[in-house]
Amino acid sequence: MGQALGCILVKESTVVVKEHFGKFDDVLEPGCHCLPRCFGYKAAGVLSMRVRQLQVKCETKTKDNVFVNVVASIQFRALPEKVGDAFYKLTNTTAQIQAYVFDVIRASVPKLELDAVFEQKSDIAKAVEEELEKAMSAYGFEIVETLIVDIVPDDRVKKAMNEINAAARQRVAAKEKAEAEKILQVKRAEGEAESKYLAGLGIARQRQAIVDGLRDSVLVFSENVPGTSPKDVMDMVLVTQYFDTMKEIGASSKSTSVFIPHGPGAVKDVASQIREGLLQADSAHNLKA
Repeated sequence: MGQALGCILVKESTVVVKEHFGKFDDVLEPGCHCLPRCFGYKAAGVLSMRVRQLQVKCETKTKDNVFVNVVASIQFRALPEKVGDAFYKLTNTTAQIQAYVFDVIRASVPKLELDAVFEQKSDIAKAVEEELEKAMSAYGFEIVETLIVDIVPDDRVKKAMNEINAAARQRVAAKEKAEAEKILQVKRAEGEAESKYLAGLGIARQRQAIVDGLRDSVLVFSENVPGTSPKDVMDMVLVTQYFDTMKEIGASSKSTSVFIPHGPGAVKDVASQIREGLLQADSAHNLKA
């Protein structure tokens, strides 16, 4: 606001309250106005028409006896048609708004538990706005927006809440880990069962091939060498396999030492033992059949 030779300049987004001999006379809009002091006119003051913001921090207690600091942000402005009321009726606008915010928050929050306070922030903000709108409109002010921007419990309470959350997440993680280990064990068991089944099939096929090969060898040898019996052929095959086994044991660098009786008599004894075992197995199979 500038003033010289009875002229006054009103800046944008502001108005000037004009008085005549100390009485409210008019509201001067932005621009240049003539204000002759010699006739009793003067500028009583300037009122901003911009939206202003007031941050209010209120400490209160919840229903479950937890003290919290509720931070509210109030956006307000003077009504153009009620500039006189906004300028004259209130000495301290921010203190008046702060008193109403304290009153509403301290009446609303104690009815709610801590978790509900966080969940119902918008309801608390709406209650504050309705109360302020009803009260401040009589003083020439409009409440543009009311926000609950923060709810700050005690540090120990925040720490406890974080620990509860962490414990719950660890419990879920442990459960998921156990489920994963269960799936791995089941799949491992299924794989081992399938592997053993296939190994059994391989052993059965190997034994069948050995039996088929021995049978063919006995038949061919009996036909080509007159005077030999199947028993003679089997003894020779078993002795040959015995010597092949001994050769493989001696040729392998990783094999362990095996001590068995060795000599012509021992070879005959080994052959008879193998033959008796095969005959016993065949007899047992025939009895079951």
